[in-house]
Amino acid sequence: MLVALTANLVIAVAKAAGGLIAASPALLSEAAHSVADSLNEVFLLAALRRSRRPADRRHPFGYGKERFFWSLLAAVGIFVMGGCFSFFQGLEALRTGGEEELQGYVAGLIVLAVALLAEGLSLVRALHQVRREGGAAAGLRDPALRTVVAEDGTAVLGVTLAAAGMVLHMVTGQVVWEASASLAIGALLVYVAYGLGREARDQLIGEAADPETGGRIQALLAAQPEIDSVEALFTMKTGIDSVLVAARVDLVPGLDSERVEEVAVRIKRSIAGAVPAAHQVFLDVTDRPAQEAGESPAATGERGGA
Repeated sequence: MLVALTANLVIAVAKAAGGLIAASPALLSEAAHSVADSLNEVFLLAALRRSRRPADRRHPFGYGKERFFWSLLAAVGIFVMGGCFSFFQGLEALRTGGEEELQGYVAGLIVLAVALLAEGLSLVRALHQVRREGGAAAGLRDPALRTVVAEDGTAVLGVTLAAAGMVLHMVTGQVVWEASASLAIGALLVYVAYGLGREARDQLIGEAADPETGGRIQALLAAQPEIDSVEALFTMKTGIDSVLVAARVDLVPGLDSERVEEVAVRIKRSIAGAVPAAHQVFLDVTDRPAQEAGESPAATGERGGA
């Protein structure tokens, strides 16, 4: 991550210098894009470090959602520093007509070629990491890794658009091509920022576990001979690899209080064993005959696997 941050900063400085020398709106848009990426690398470093803290009294479910929060900030950074600035550059170029002299464009294209190589290698490395994590479905659950892949992918597309706009400007003498490239880069960054932000929002406000995990837990509960019915099942992601499970179940008639406690403990251990991500499992267990007799239902809750 530190290597990627250093590379992004160097690329951002090179793009900014080339953009100022050539007065190129497309190259300046890409410079803003690289600055946003650099800031996002700082956010992701903070996310990785802070999300690993153990649970404490103030945060009994841990700090796993820190990754979602910092990913949301990264999305805002992409939108404001990358997308909005690129739109400004494109609209300003269309309004003023841009510089007619194209001095410095060759140097600018060389900068973009080097940036394309660096961003391409970074994208390949990120995709390799996704493959090692189990493919797109599993690897992209990590908001930090998902943000890196999105950044690298948009960086490759952005550099390509900027280079195409600069070349067409040089060939035709019409700045509209470069302005259009800046607007396209802005639209791309806004789209990516919206997608990342929406995903982070869903997870911050309490997104349920994926349907496969929920179905596995539901099937496990239904298969227990002591459970008469599953009245409700709730799941919530508390981190990239942790899930909270809460279920309300009715037991078959005739179980005494000691047997109810044994069943509850066994079921929670079974859930934790079948779903390793279920770090917290809470059961609201009701024995119907006991409830009809006016006794209090047994409610139990403990960490999964205890």
